[in-house]
Amino acid sequence: MSGTTEEVLLVLTNLPDRAAAEQVARALVDSHAAACVNILAECISVYRWQENIESTGEVPLLVKTTRSTYPRLEEIIRTHQPYELPEIIAFPVDSGLPGYLQWVVQETQPRGPEK
Repeated sequence: MSGTTEEVLLVLTNLPDRAAAEQVARALVDSHAAACVNILAECISVYRWQENIESTGEVPLLVKTTRSTYPRLEEIIRTHQPYELPEIIAFPVDSGLPGYLQWVVQETQPRGPEK
């Protein structure tokens, strides 16, 4: 994949409001579980839950990470959101600007203690 040895993923998740979205985004980037998080404009999600059709405002996040970092990313999202069953969907990135993909890999590498 464009010179990187690590598979880059694009993860989609939703939060109930902008404050929660910003909290999750900062937790992901701060922990190096994600290189970048885009917080999108609020949308309306329509879905069936427990036999009822629901319509709820949500704030989508697009998260750039790697396959090896995904378990940590999923745990952070699950810890910082209120949903019983959160939407967390990962898509493999088949191609992209090589420098950007390498940056994602570098930013999601484990770090030693920061000084």
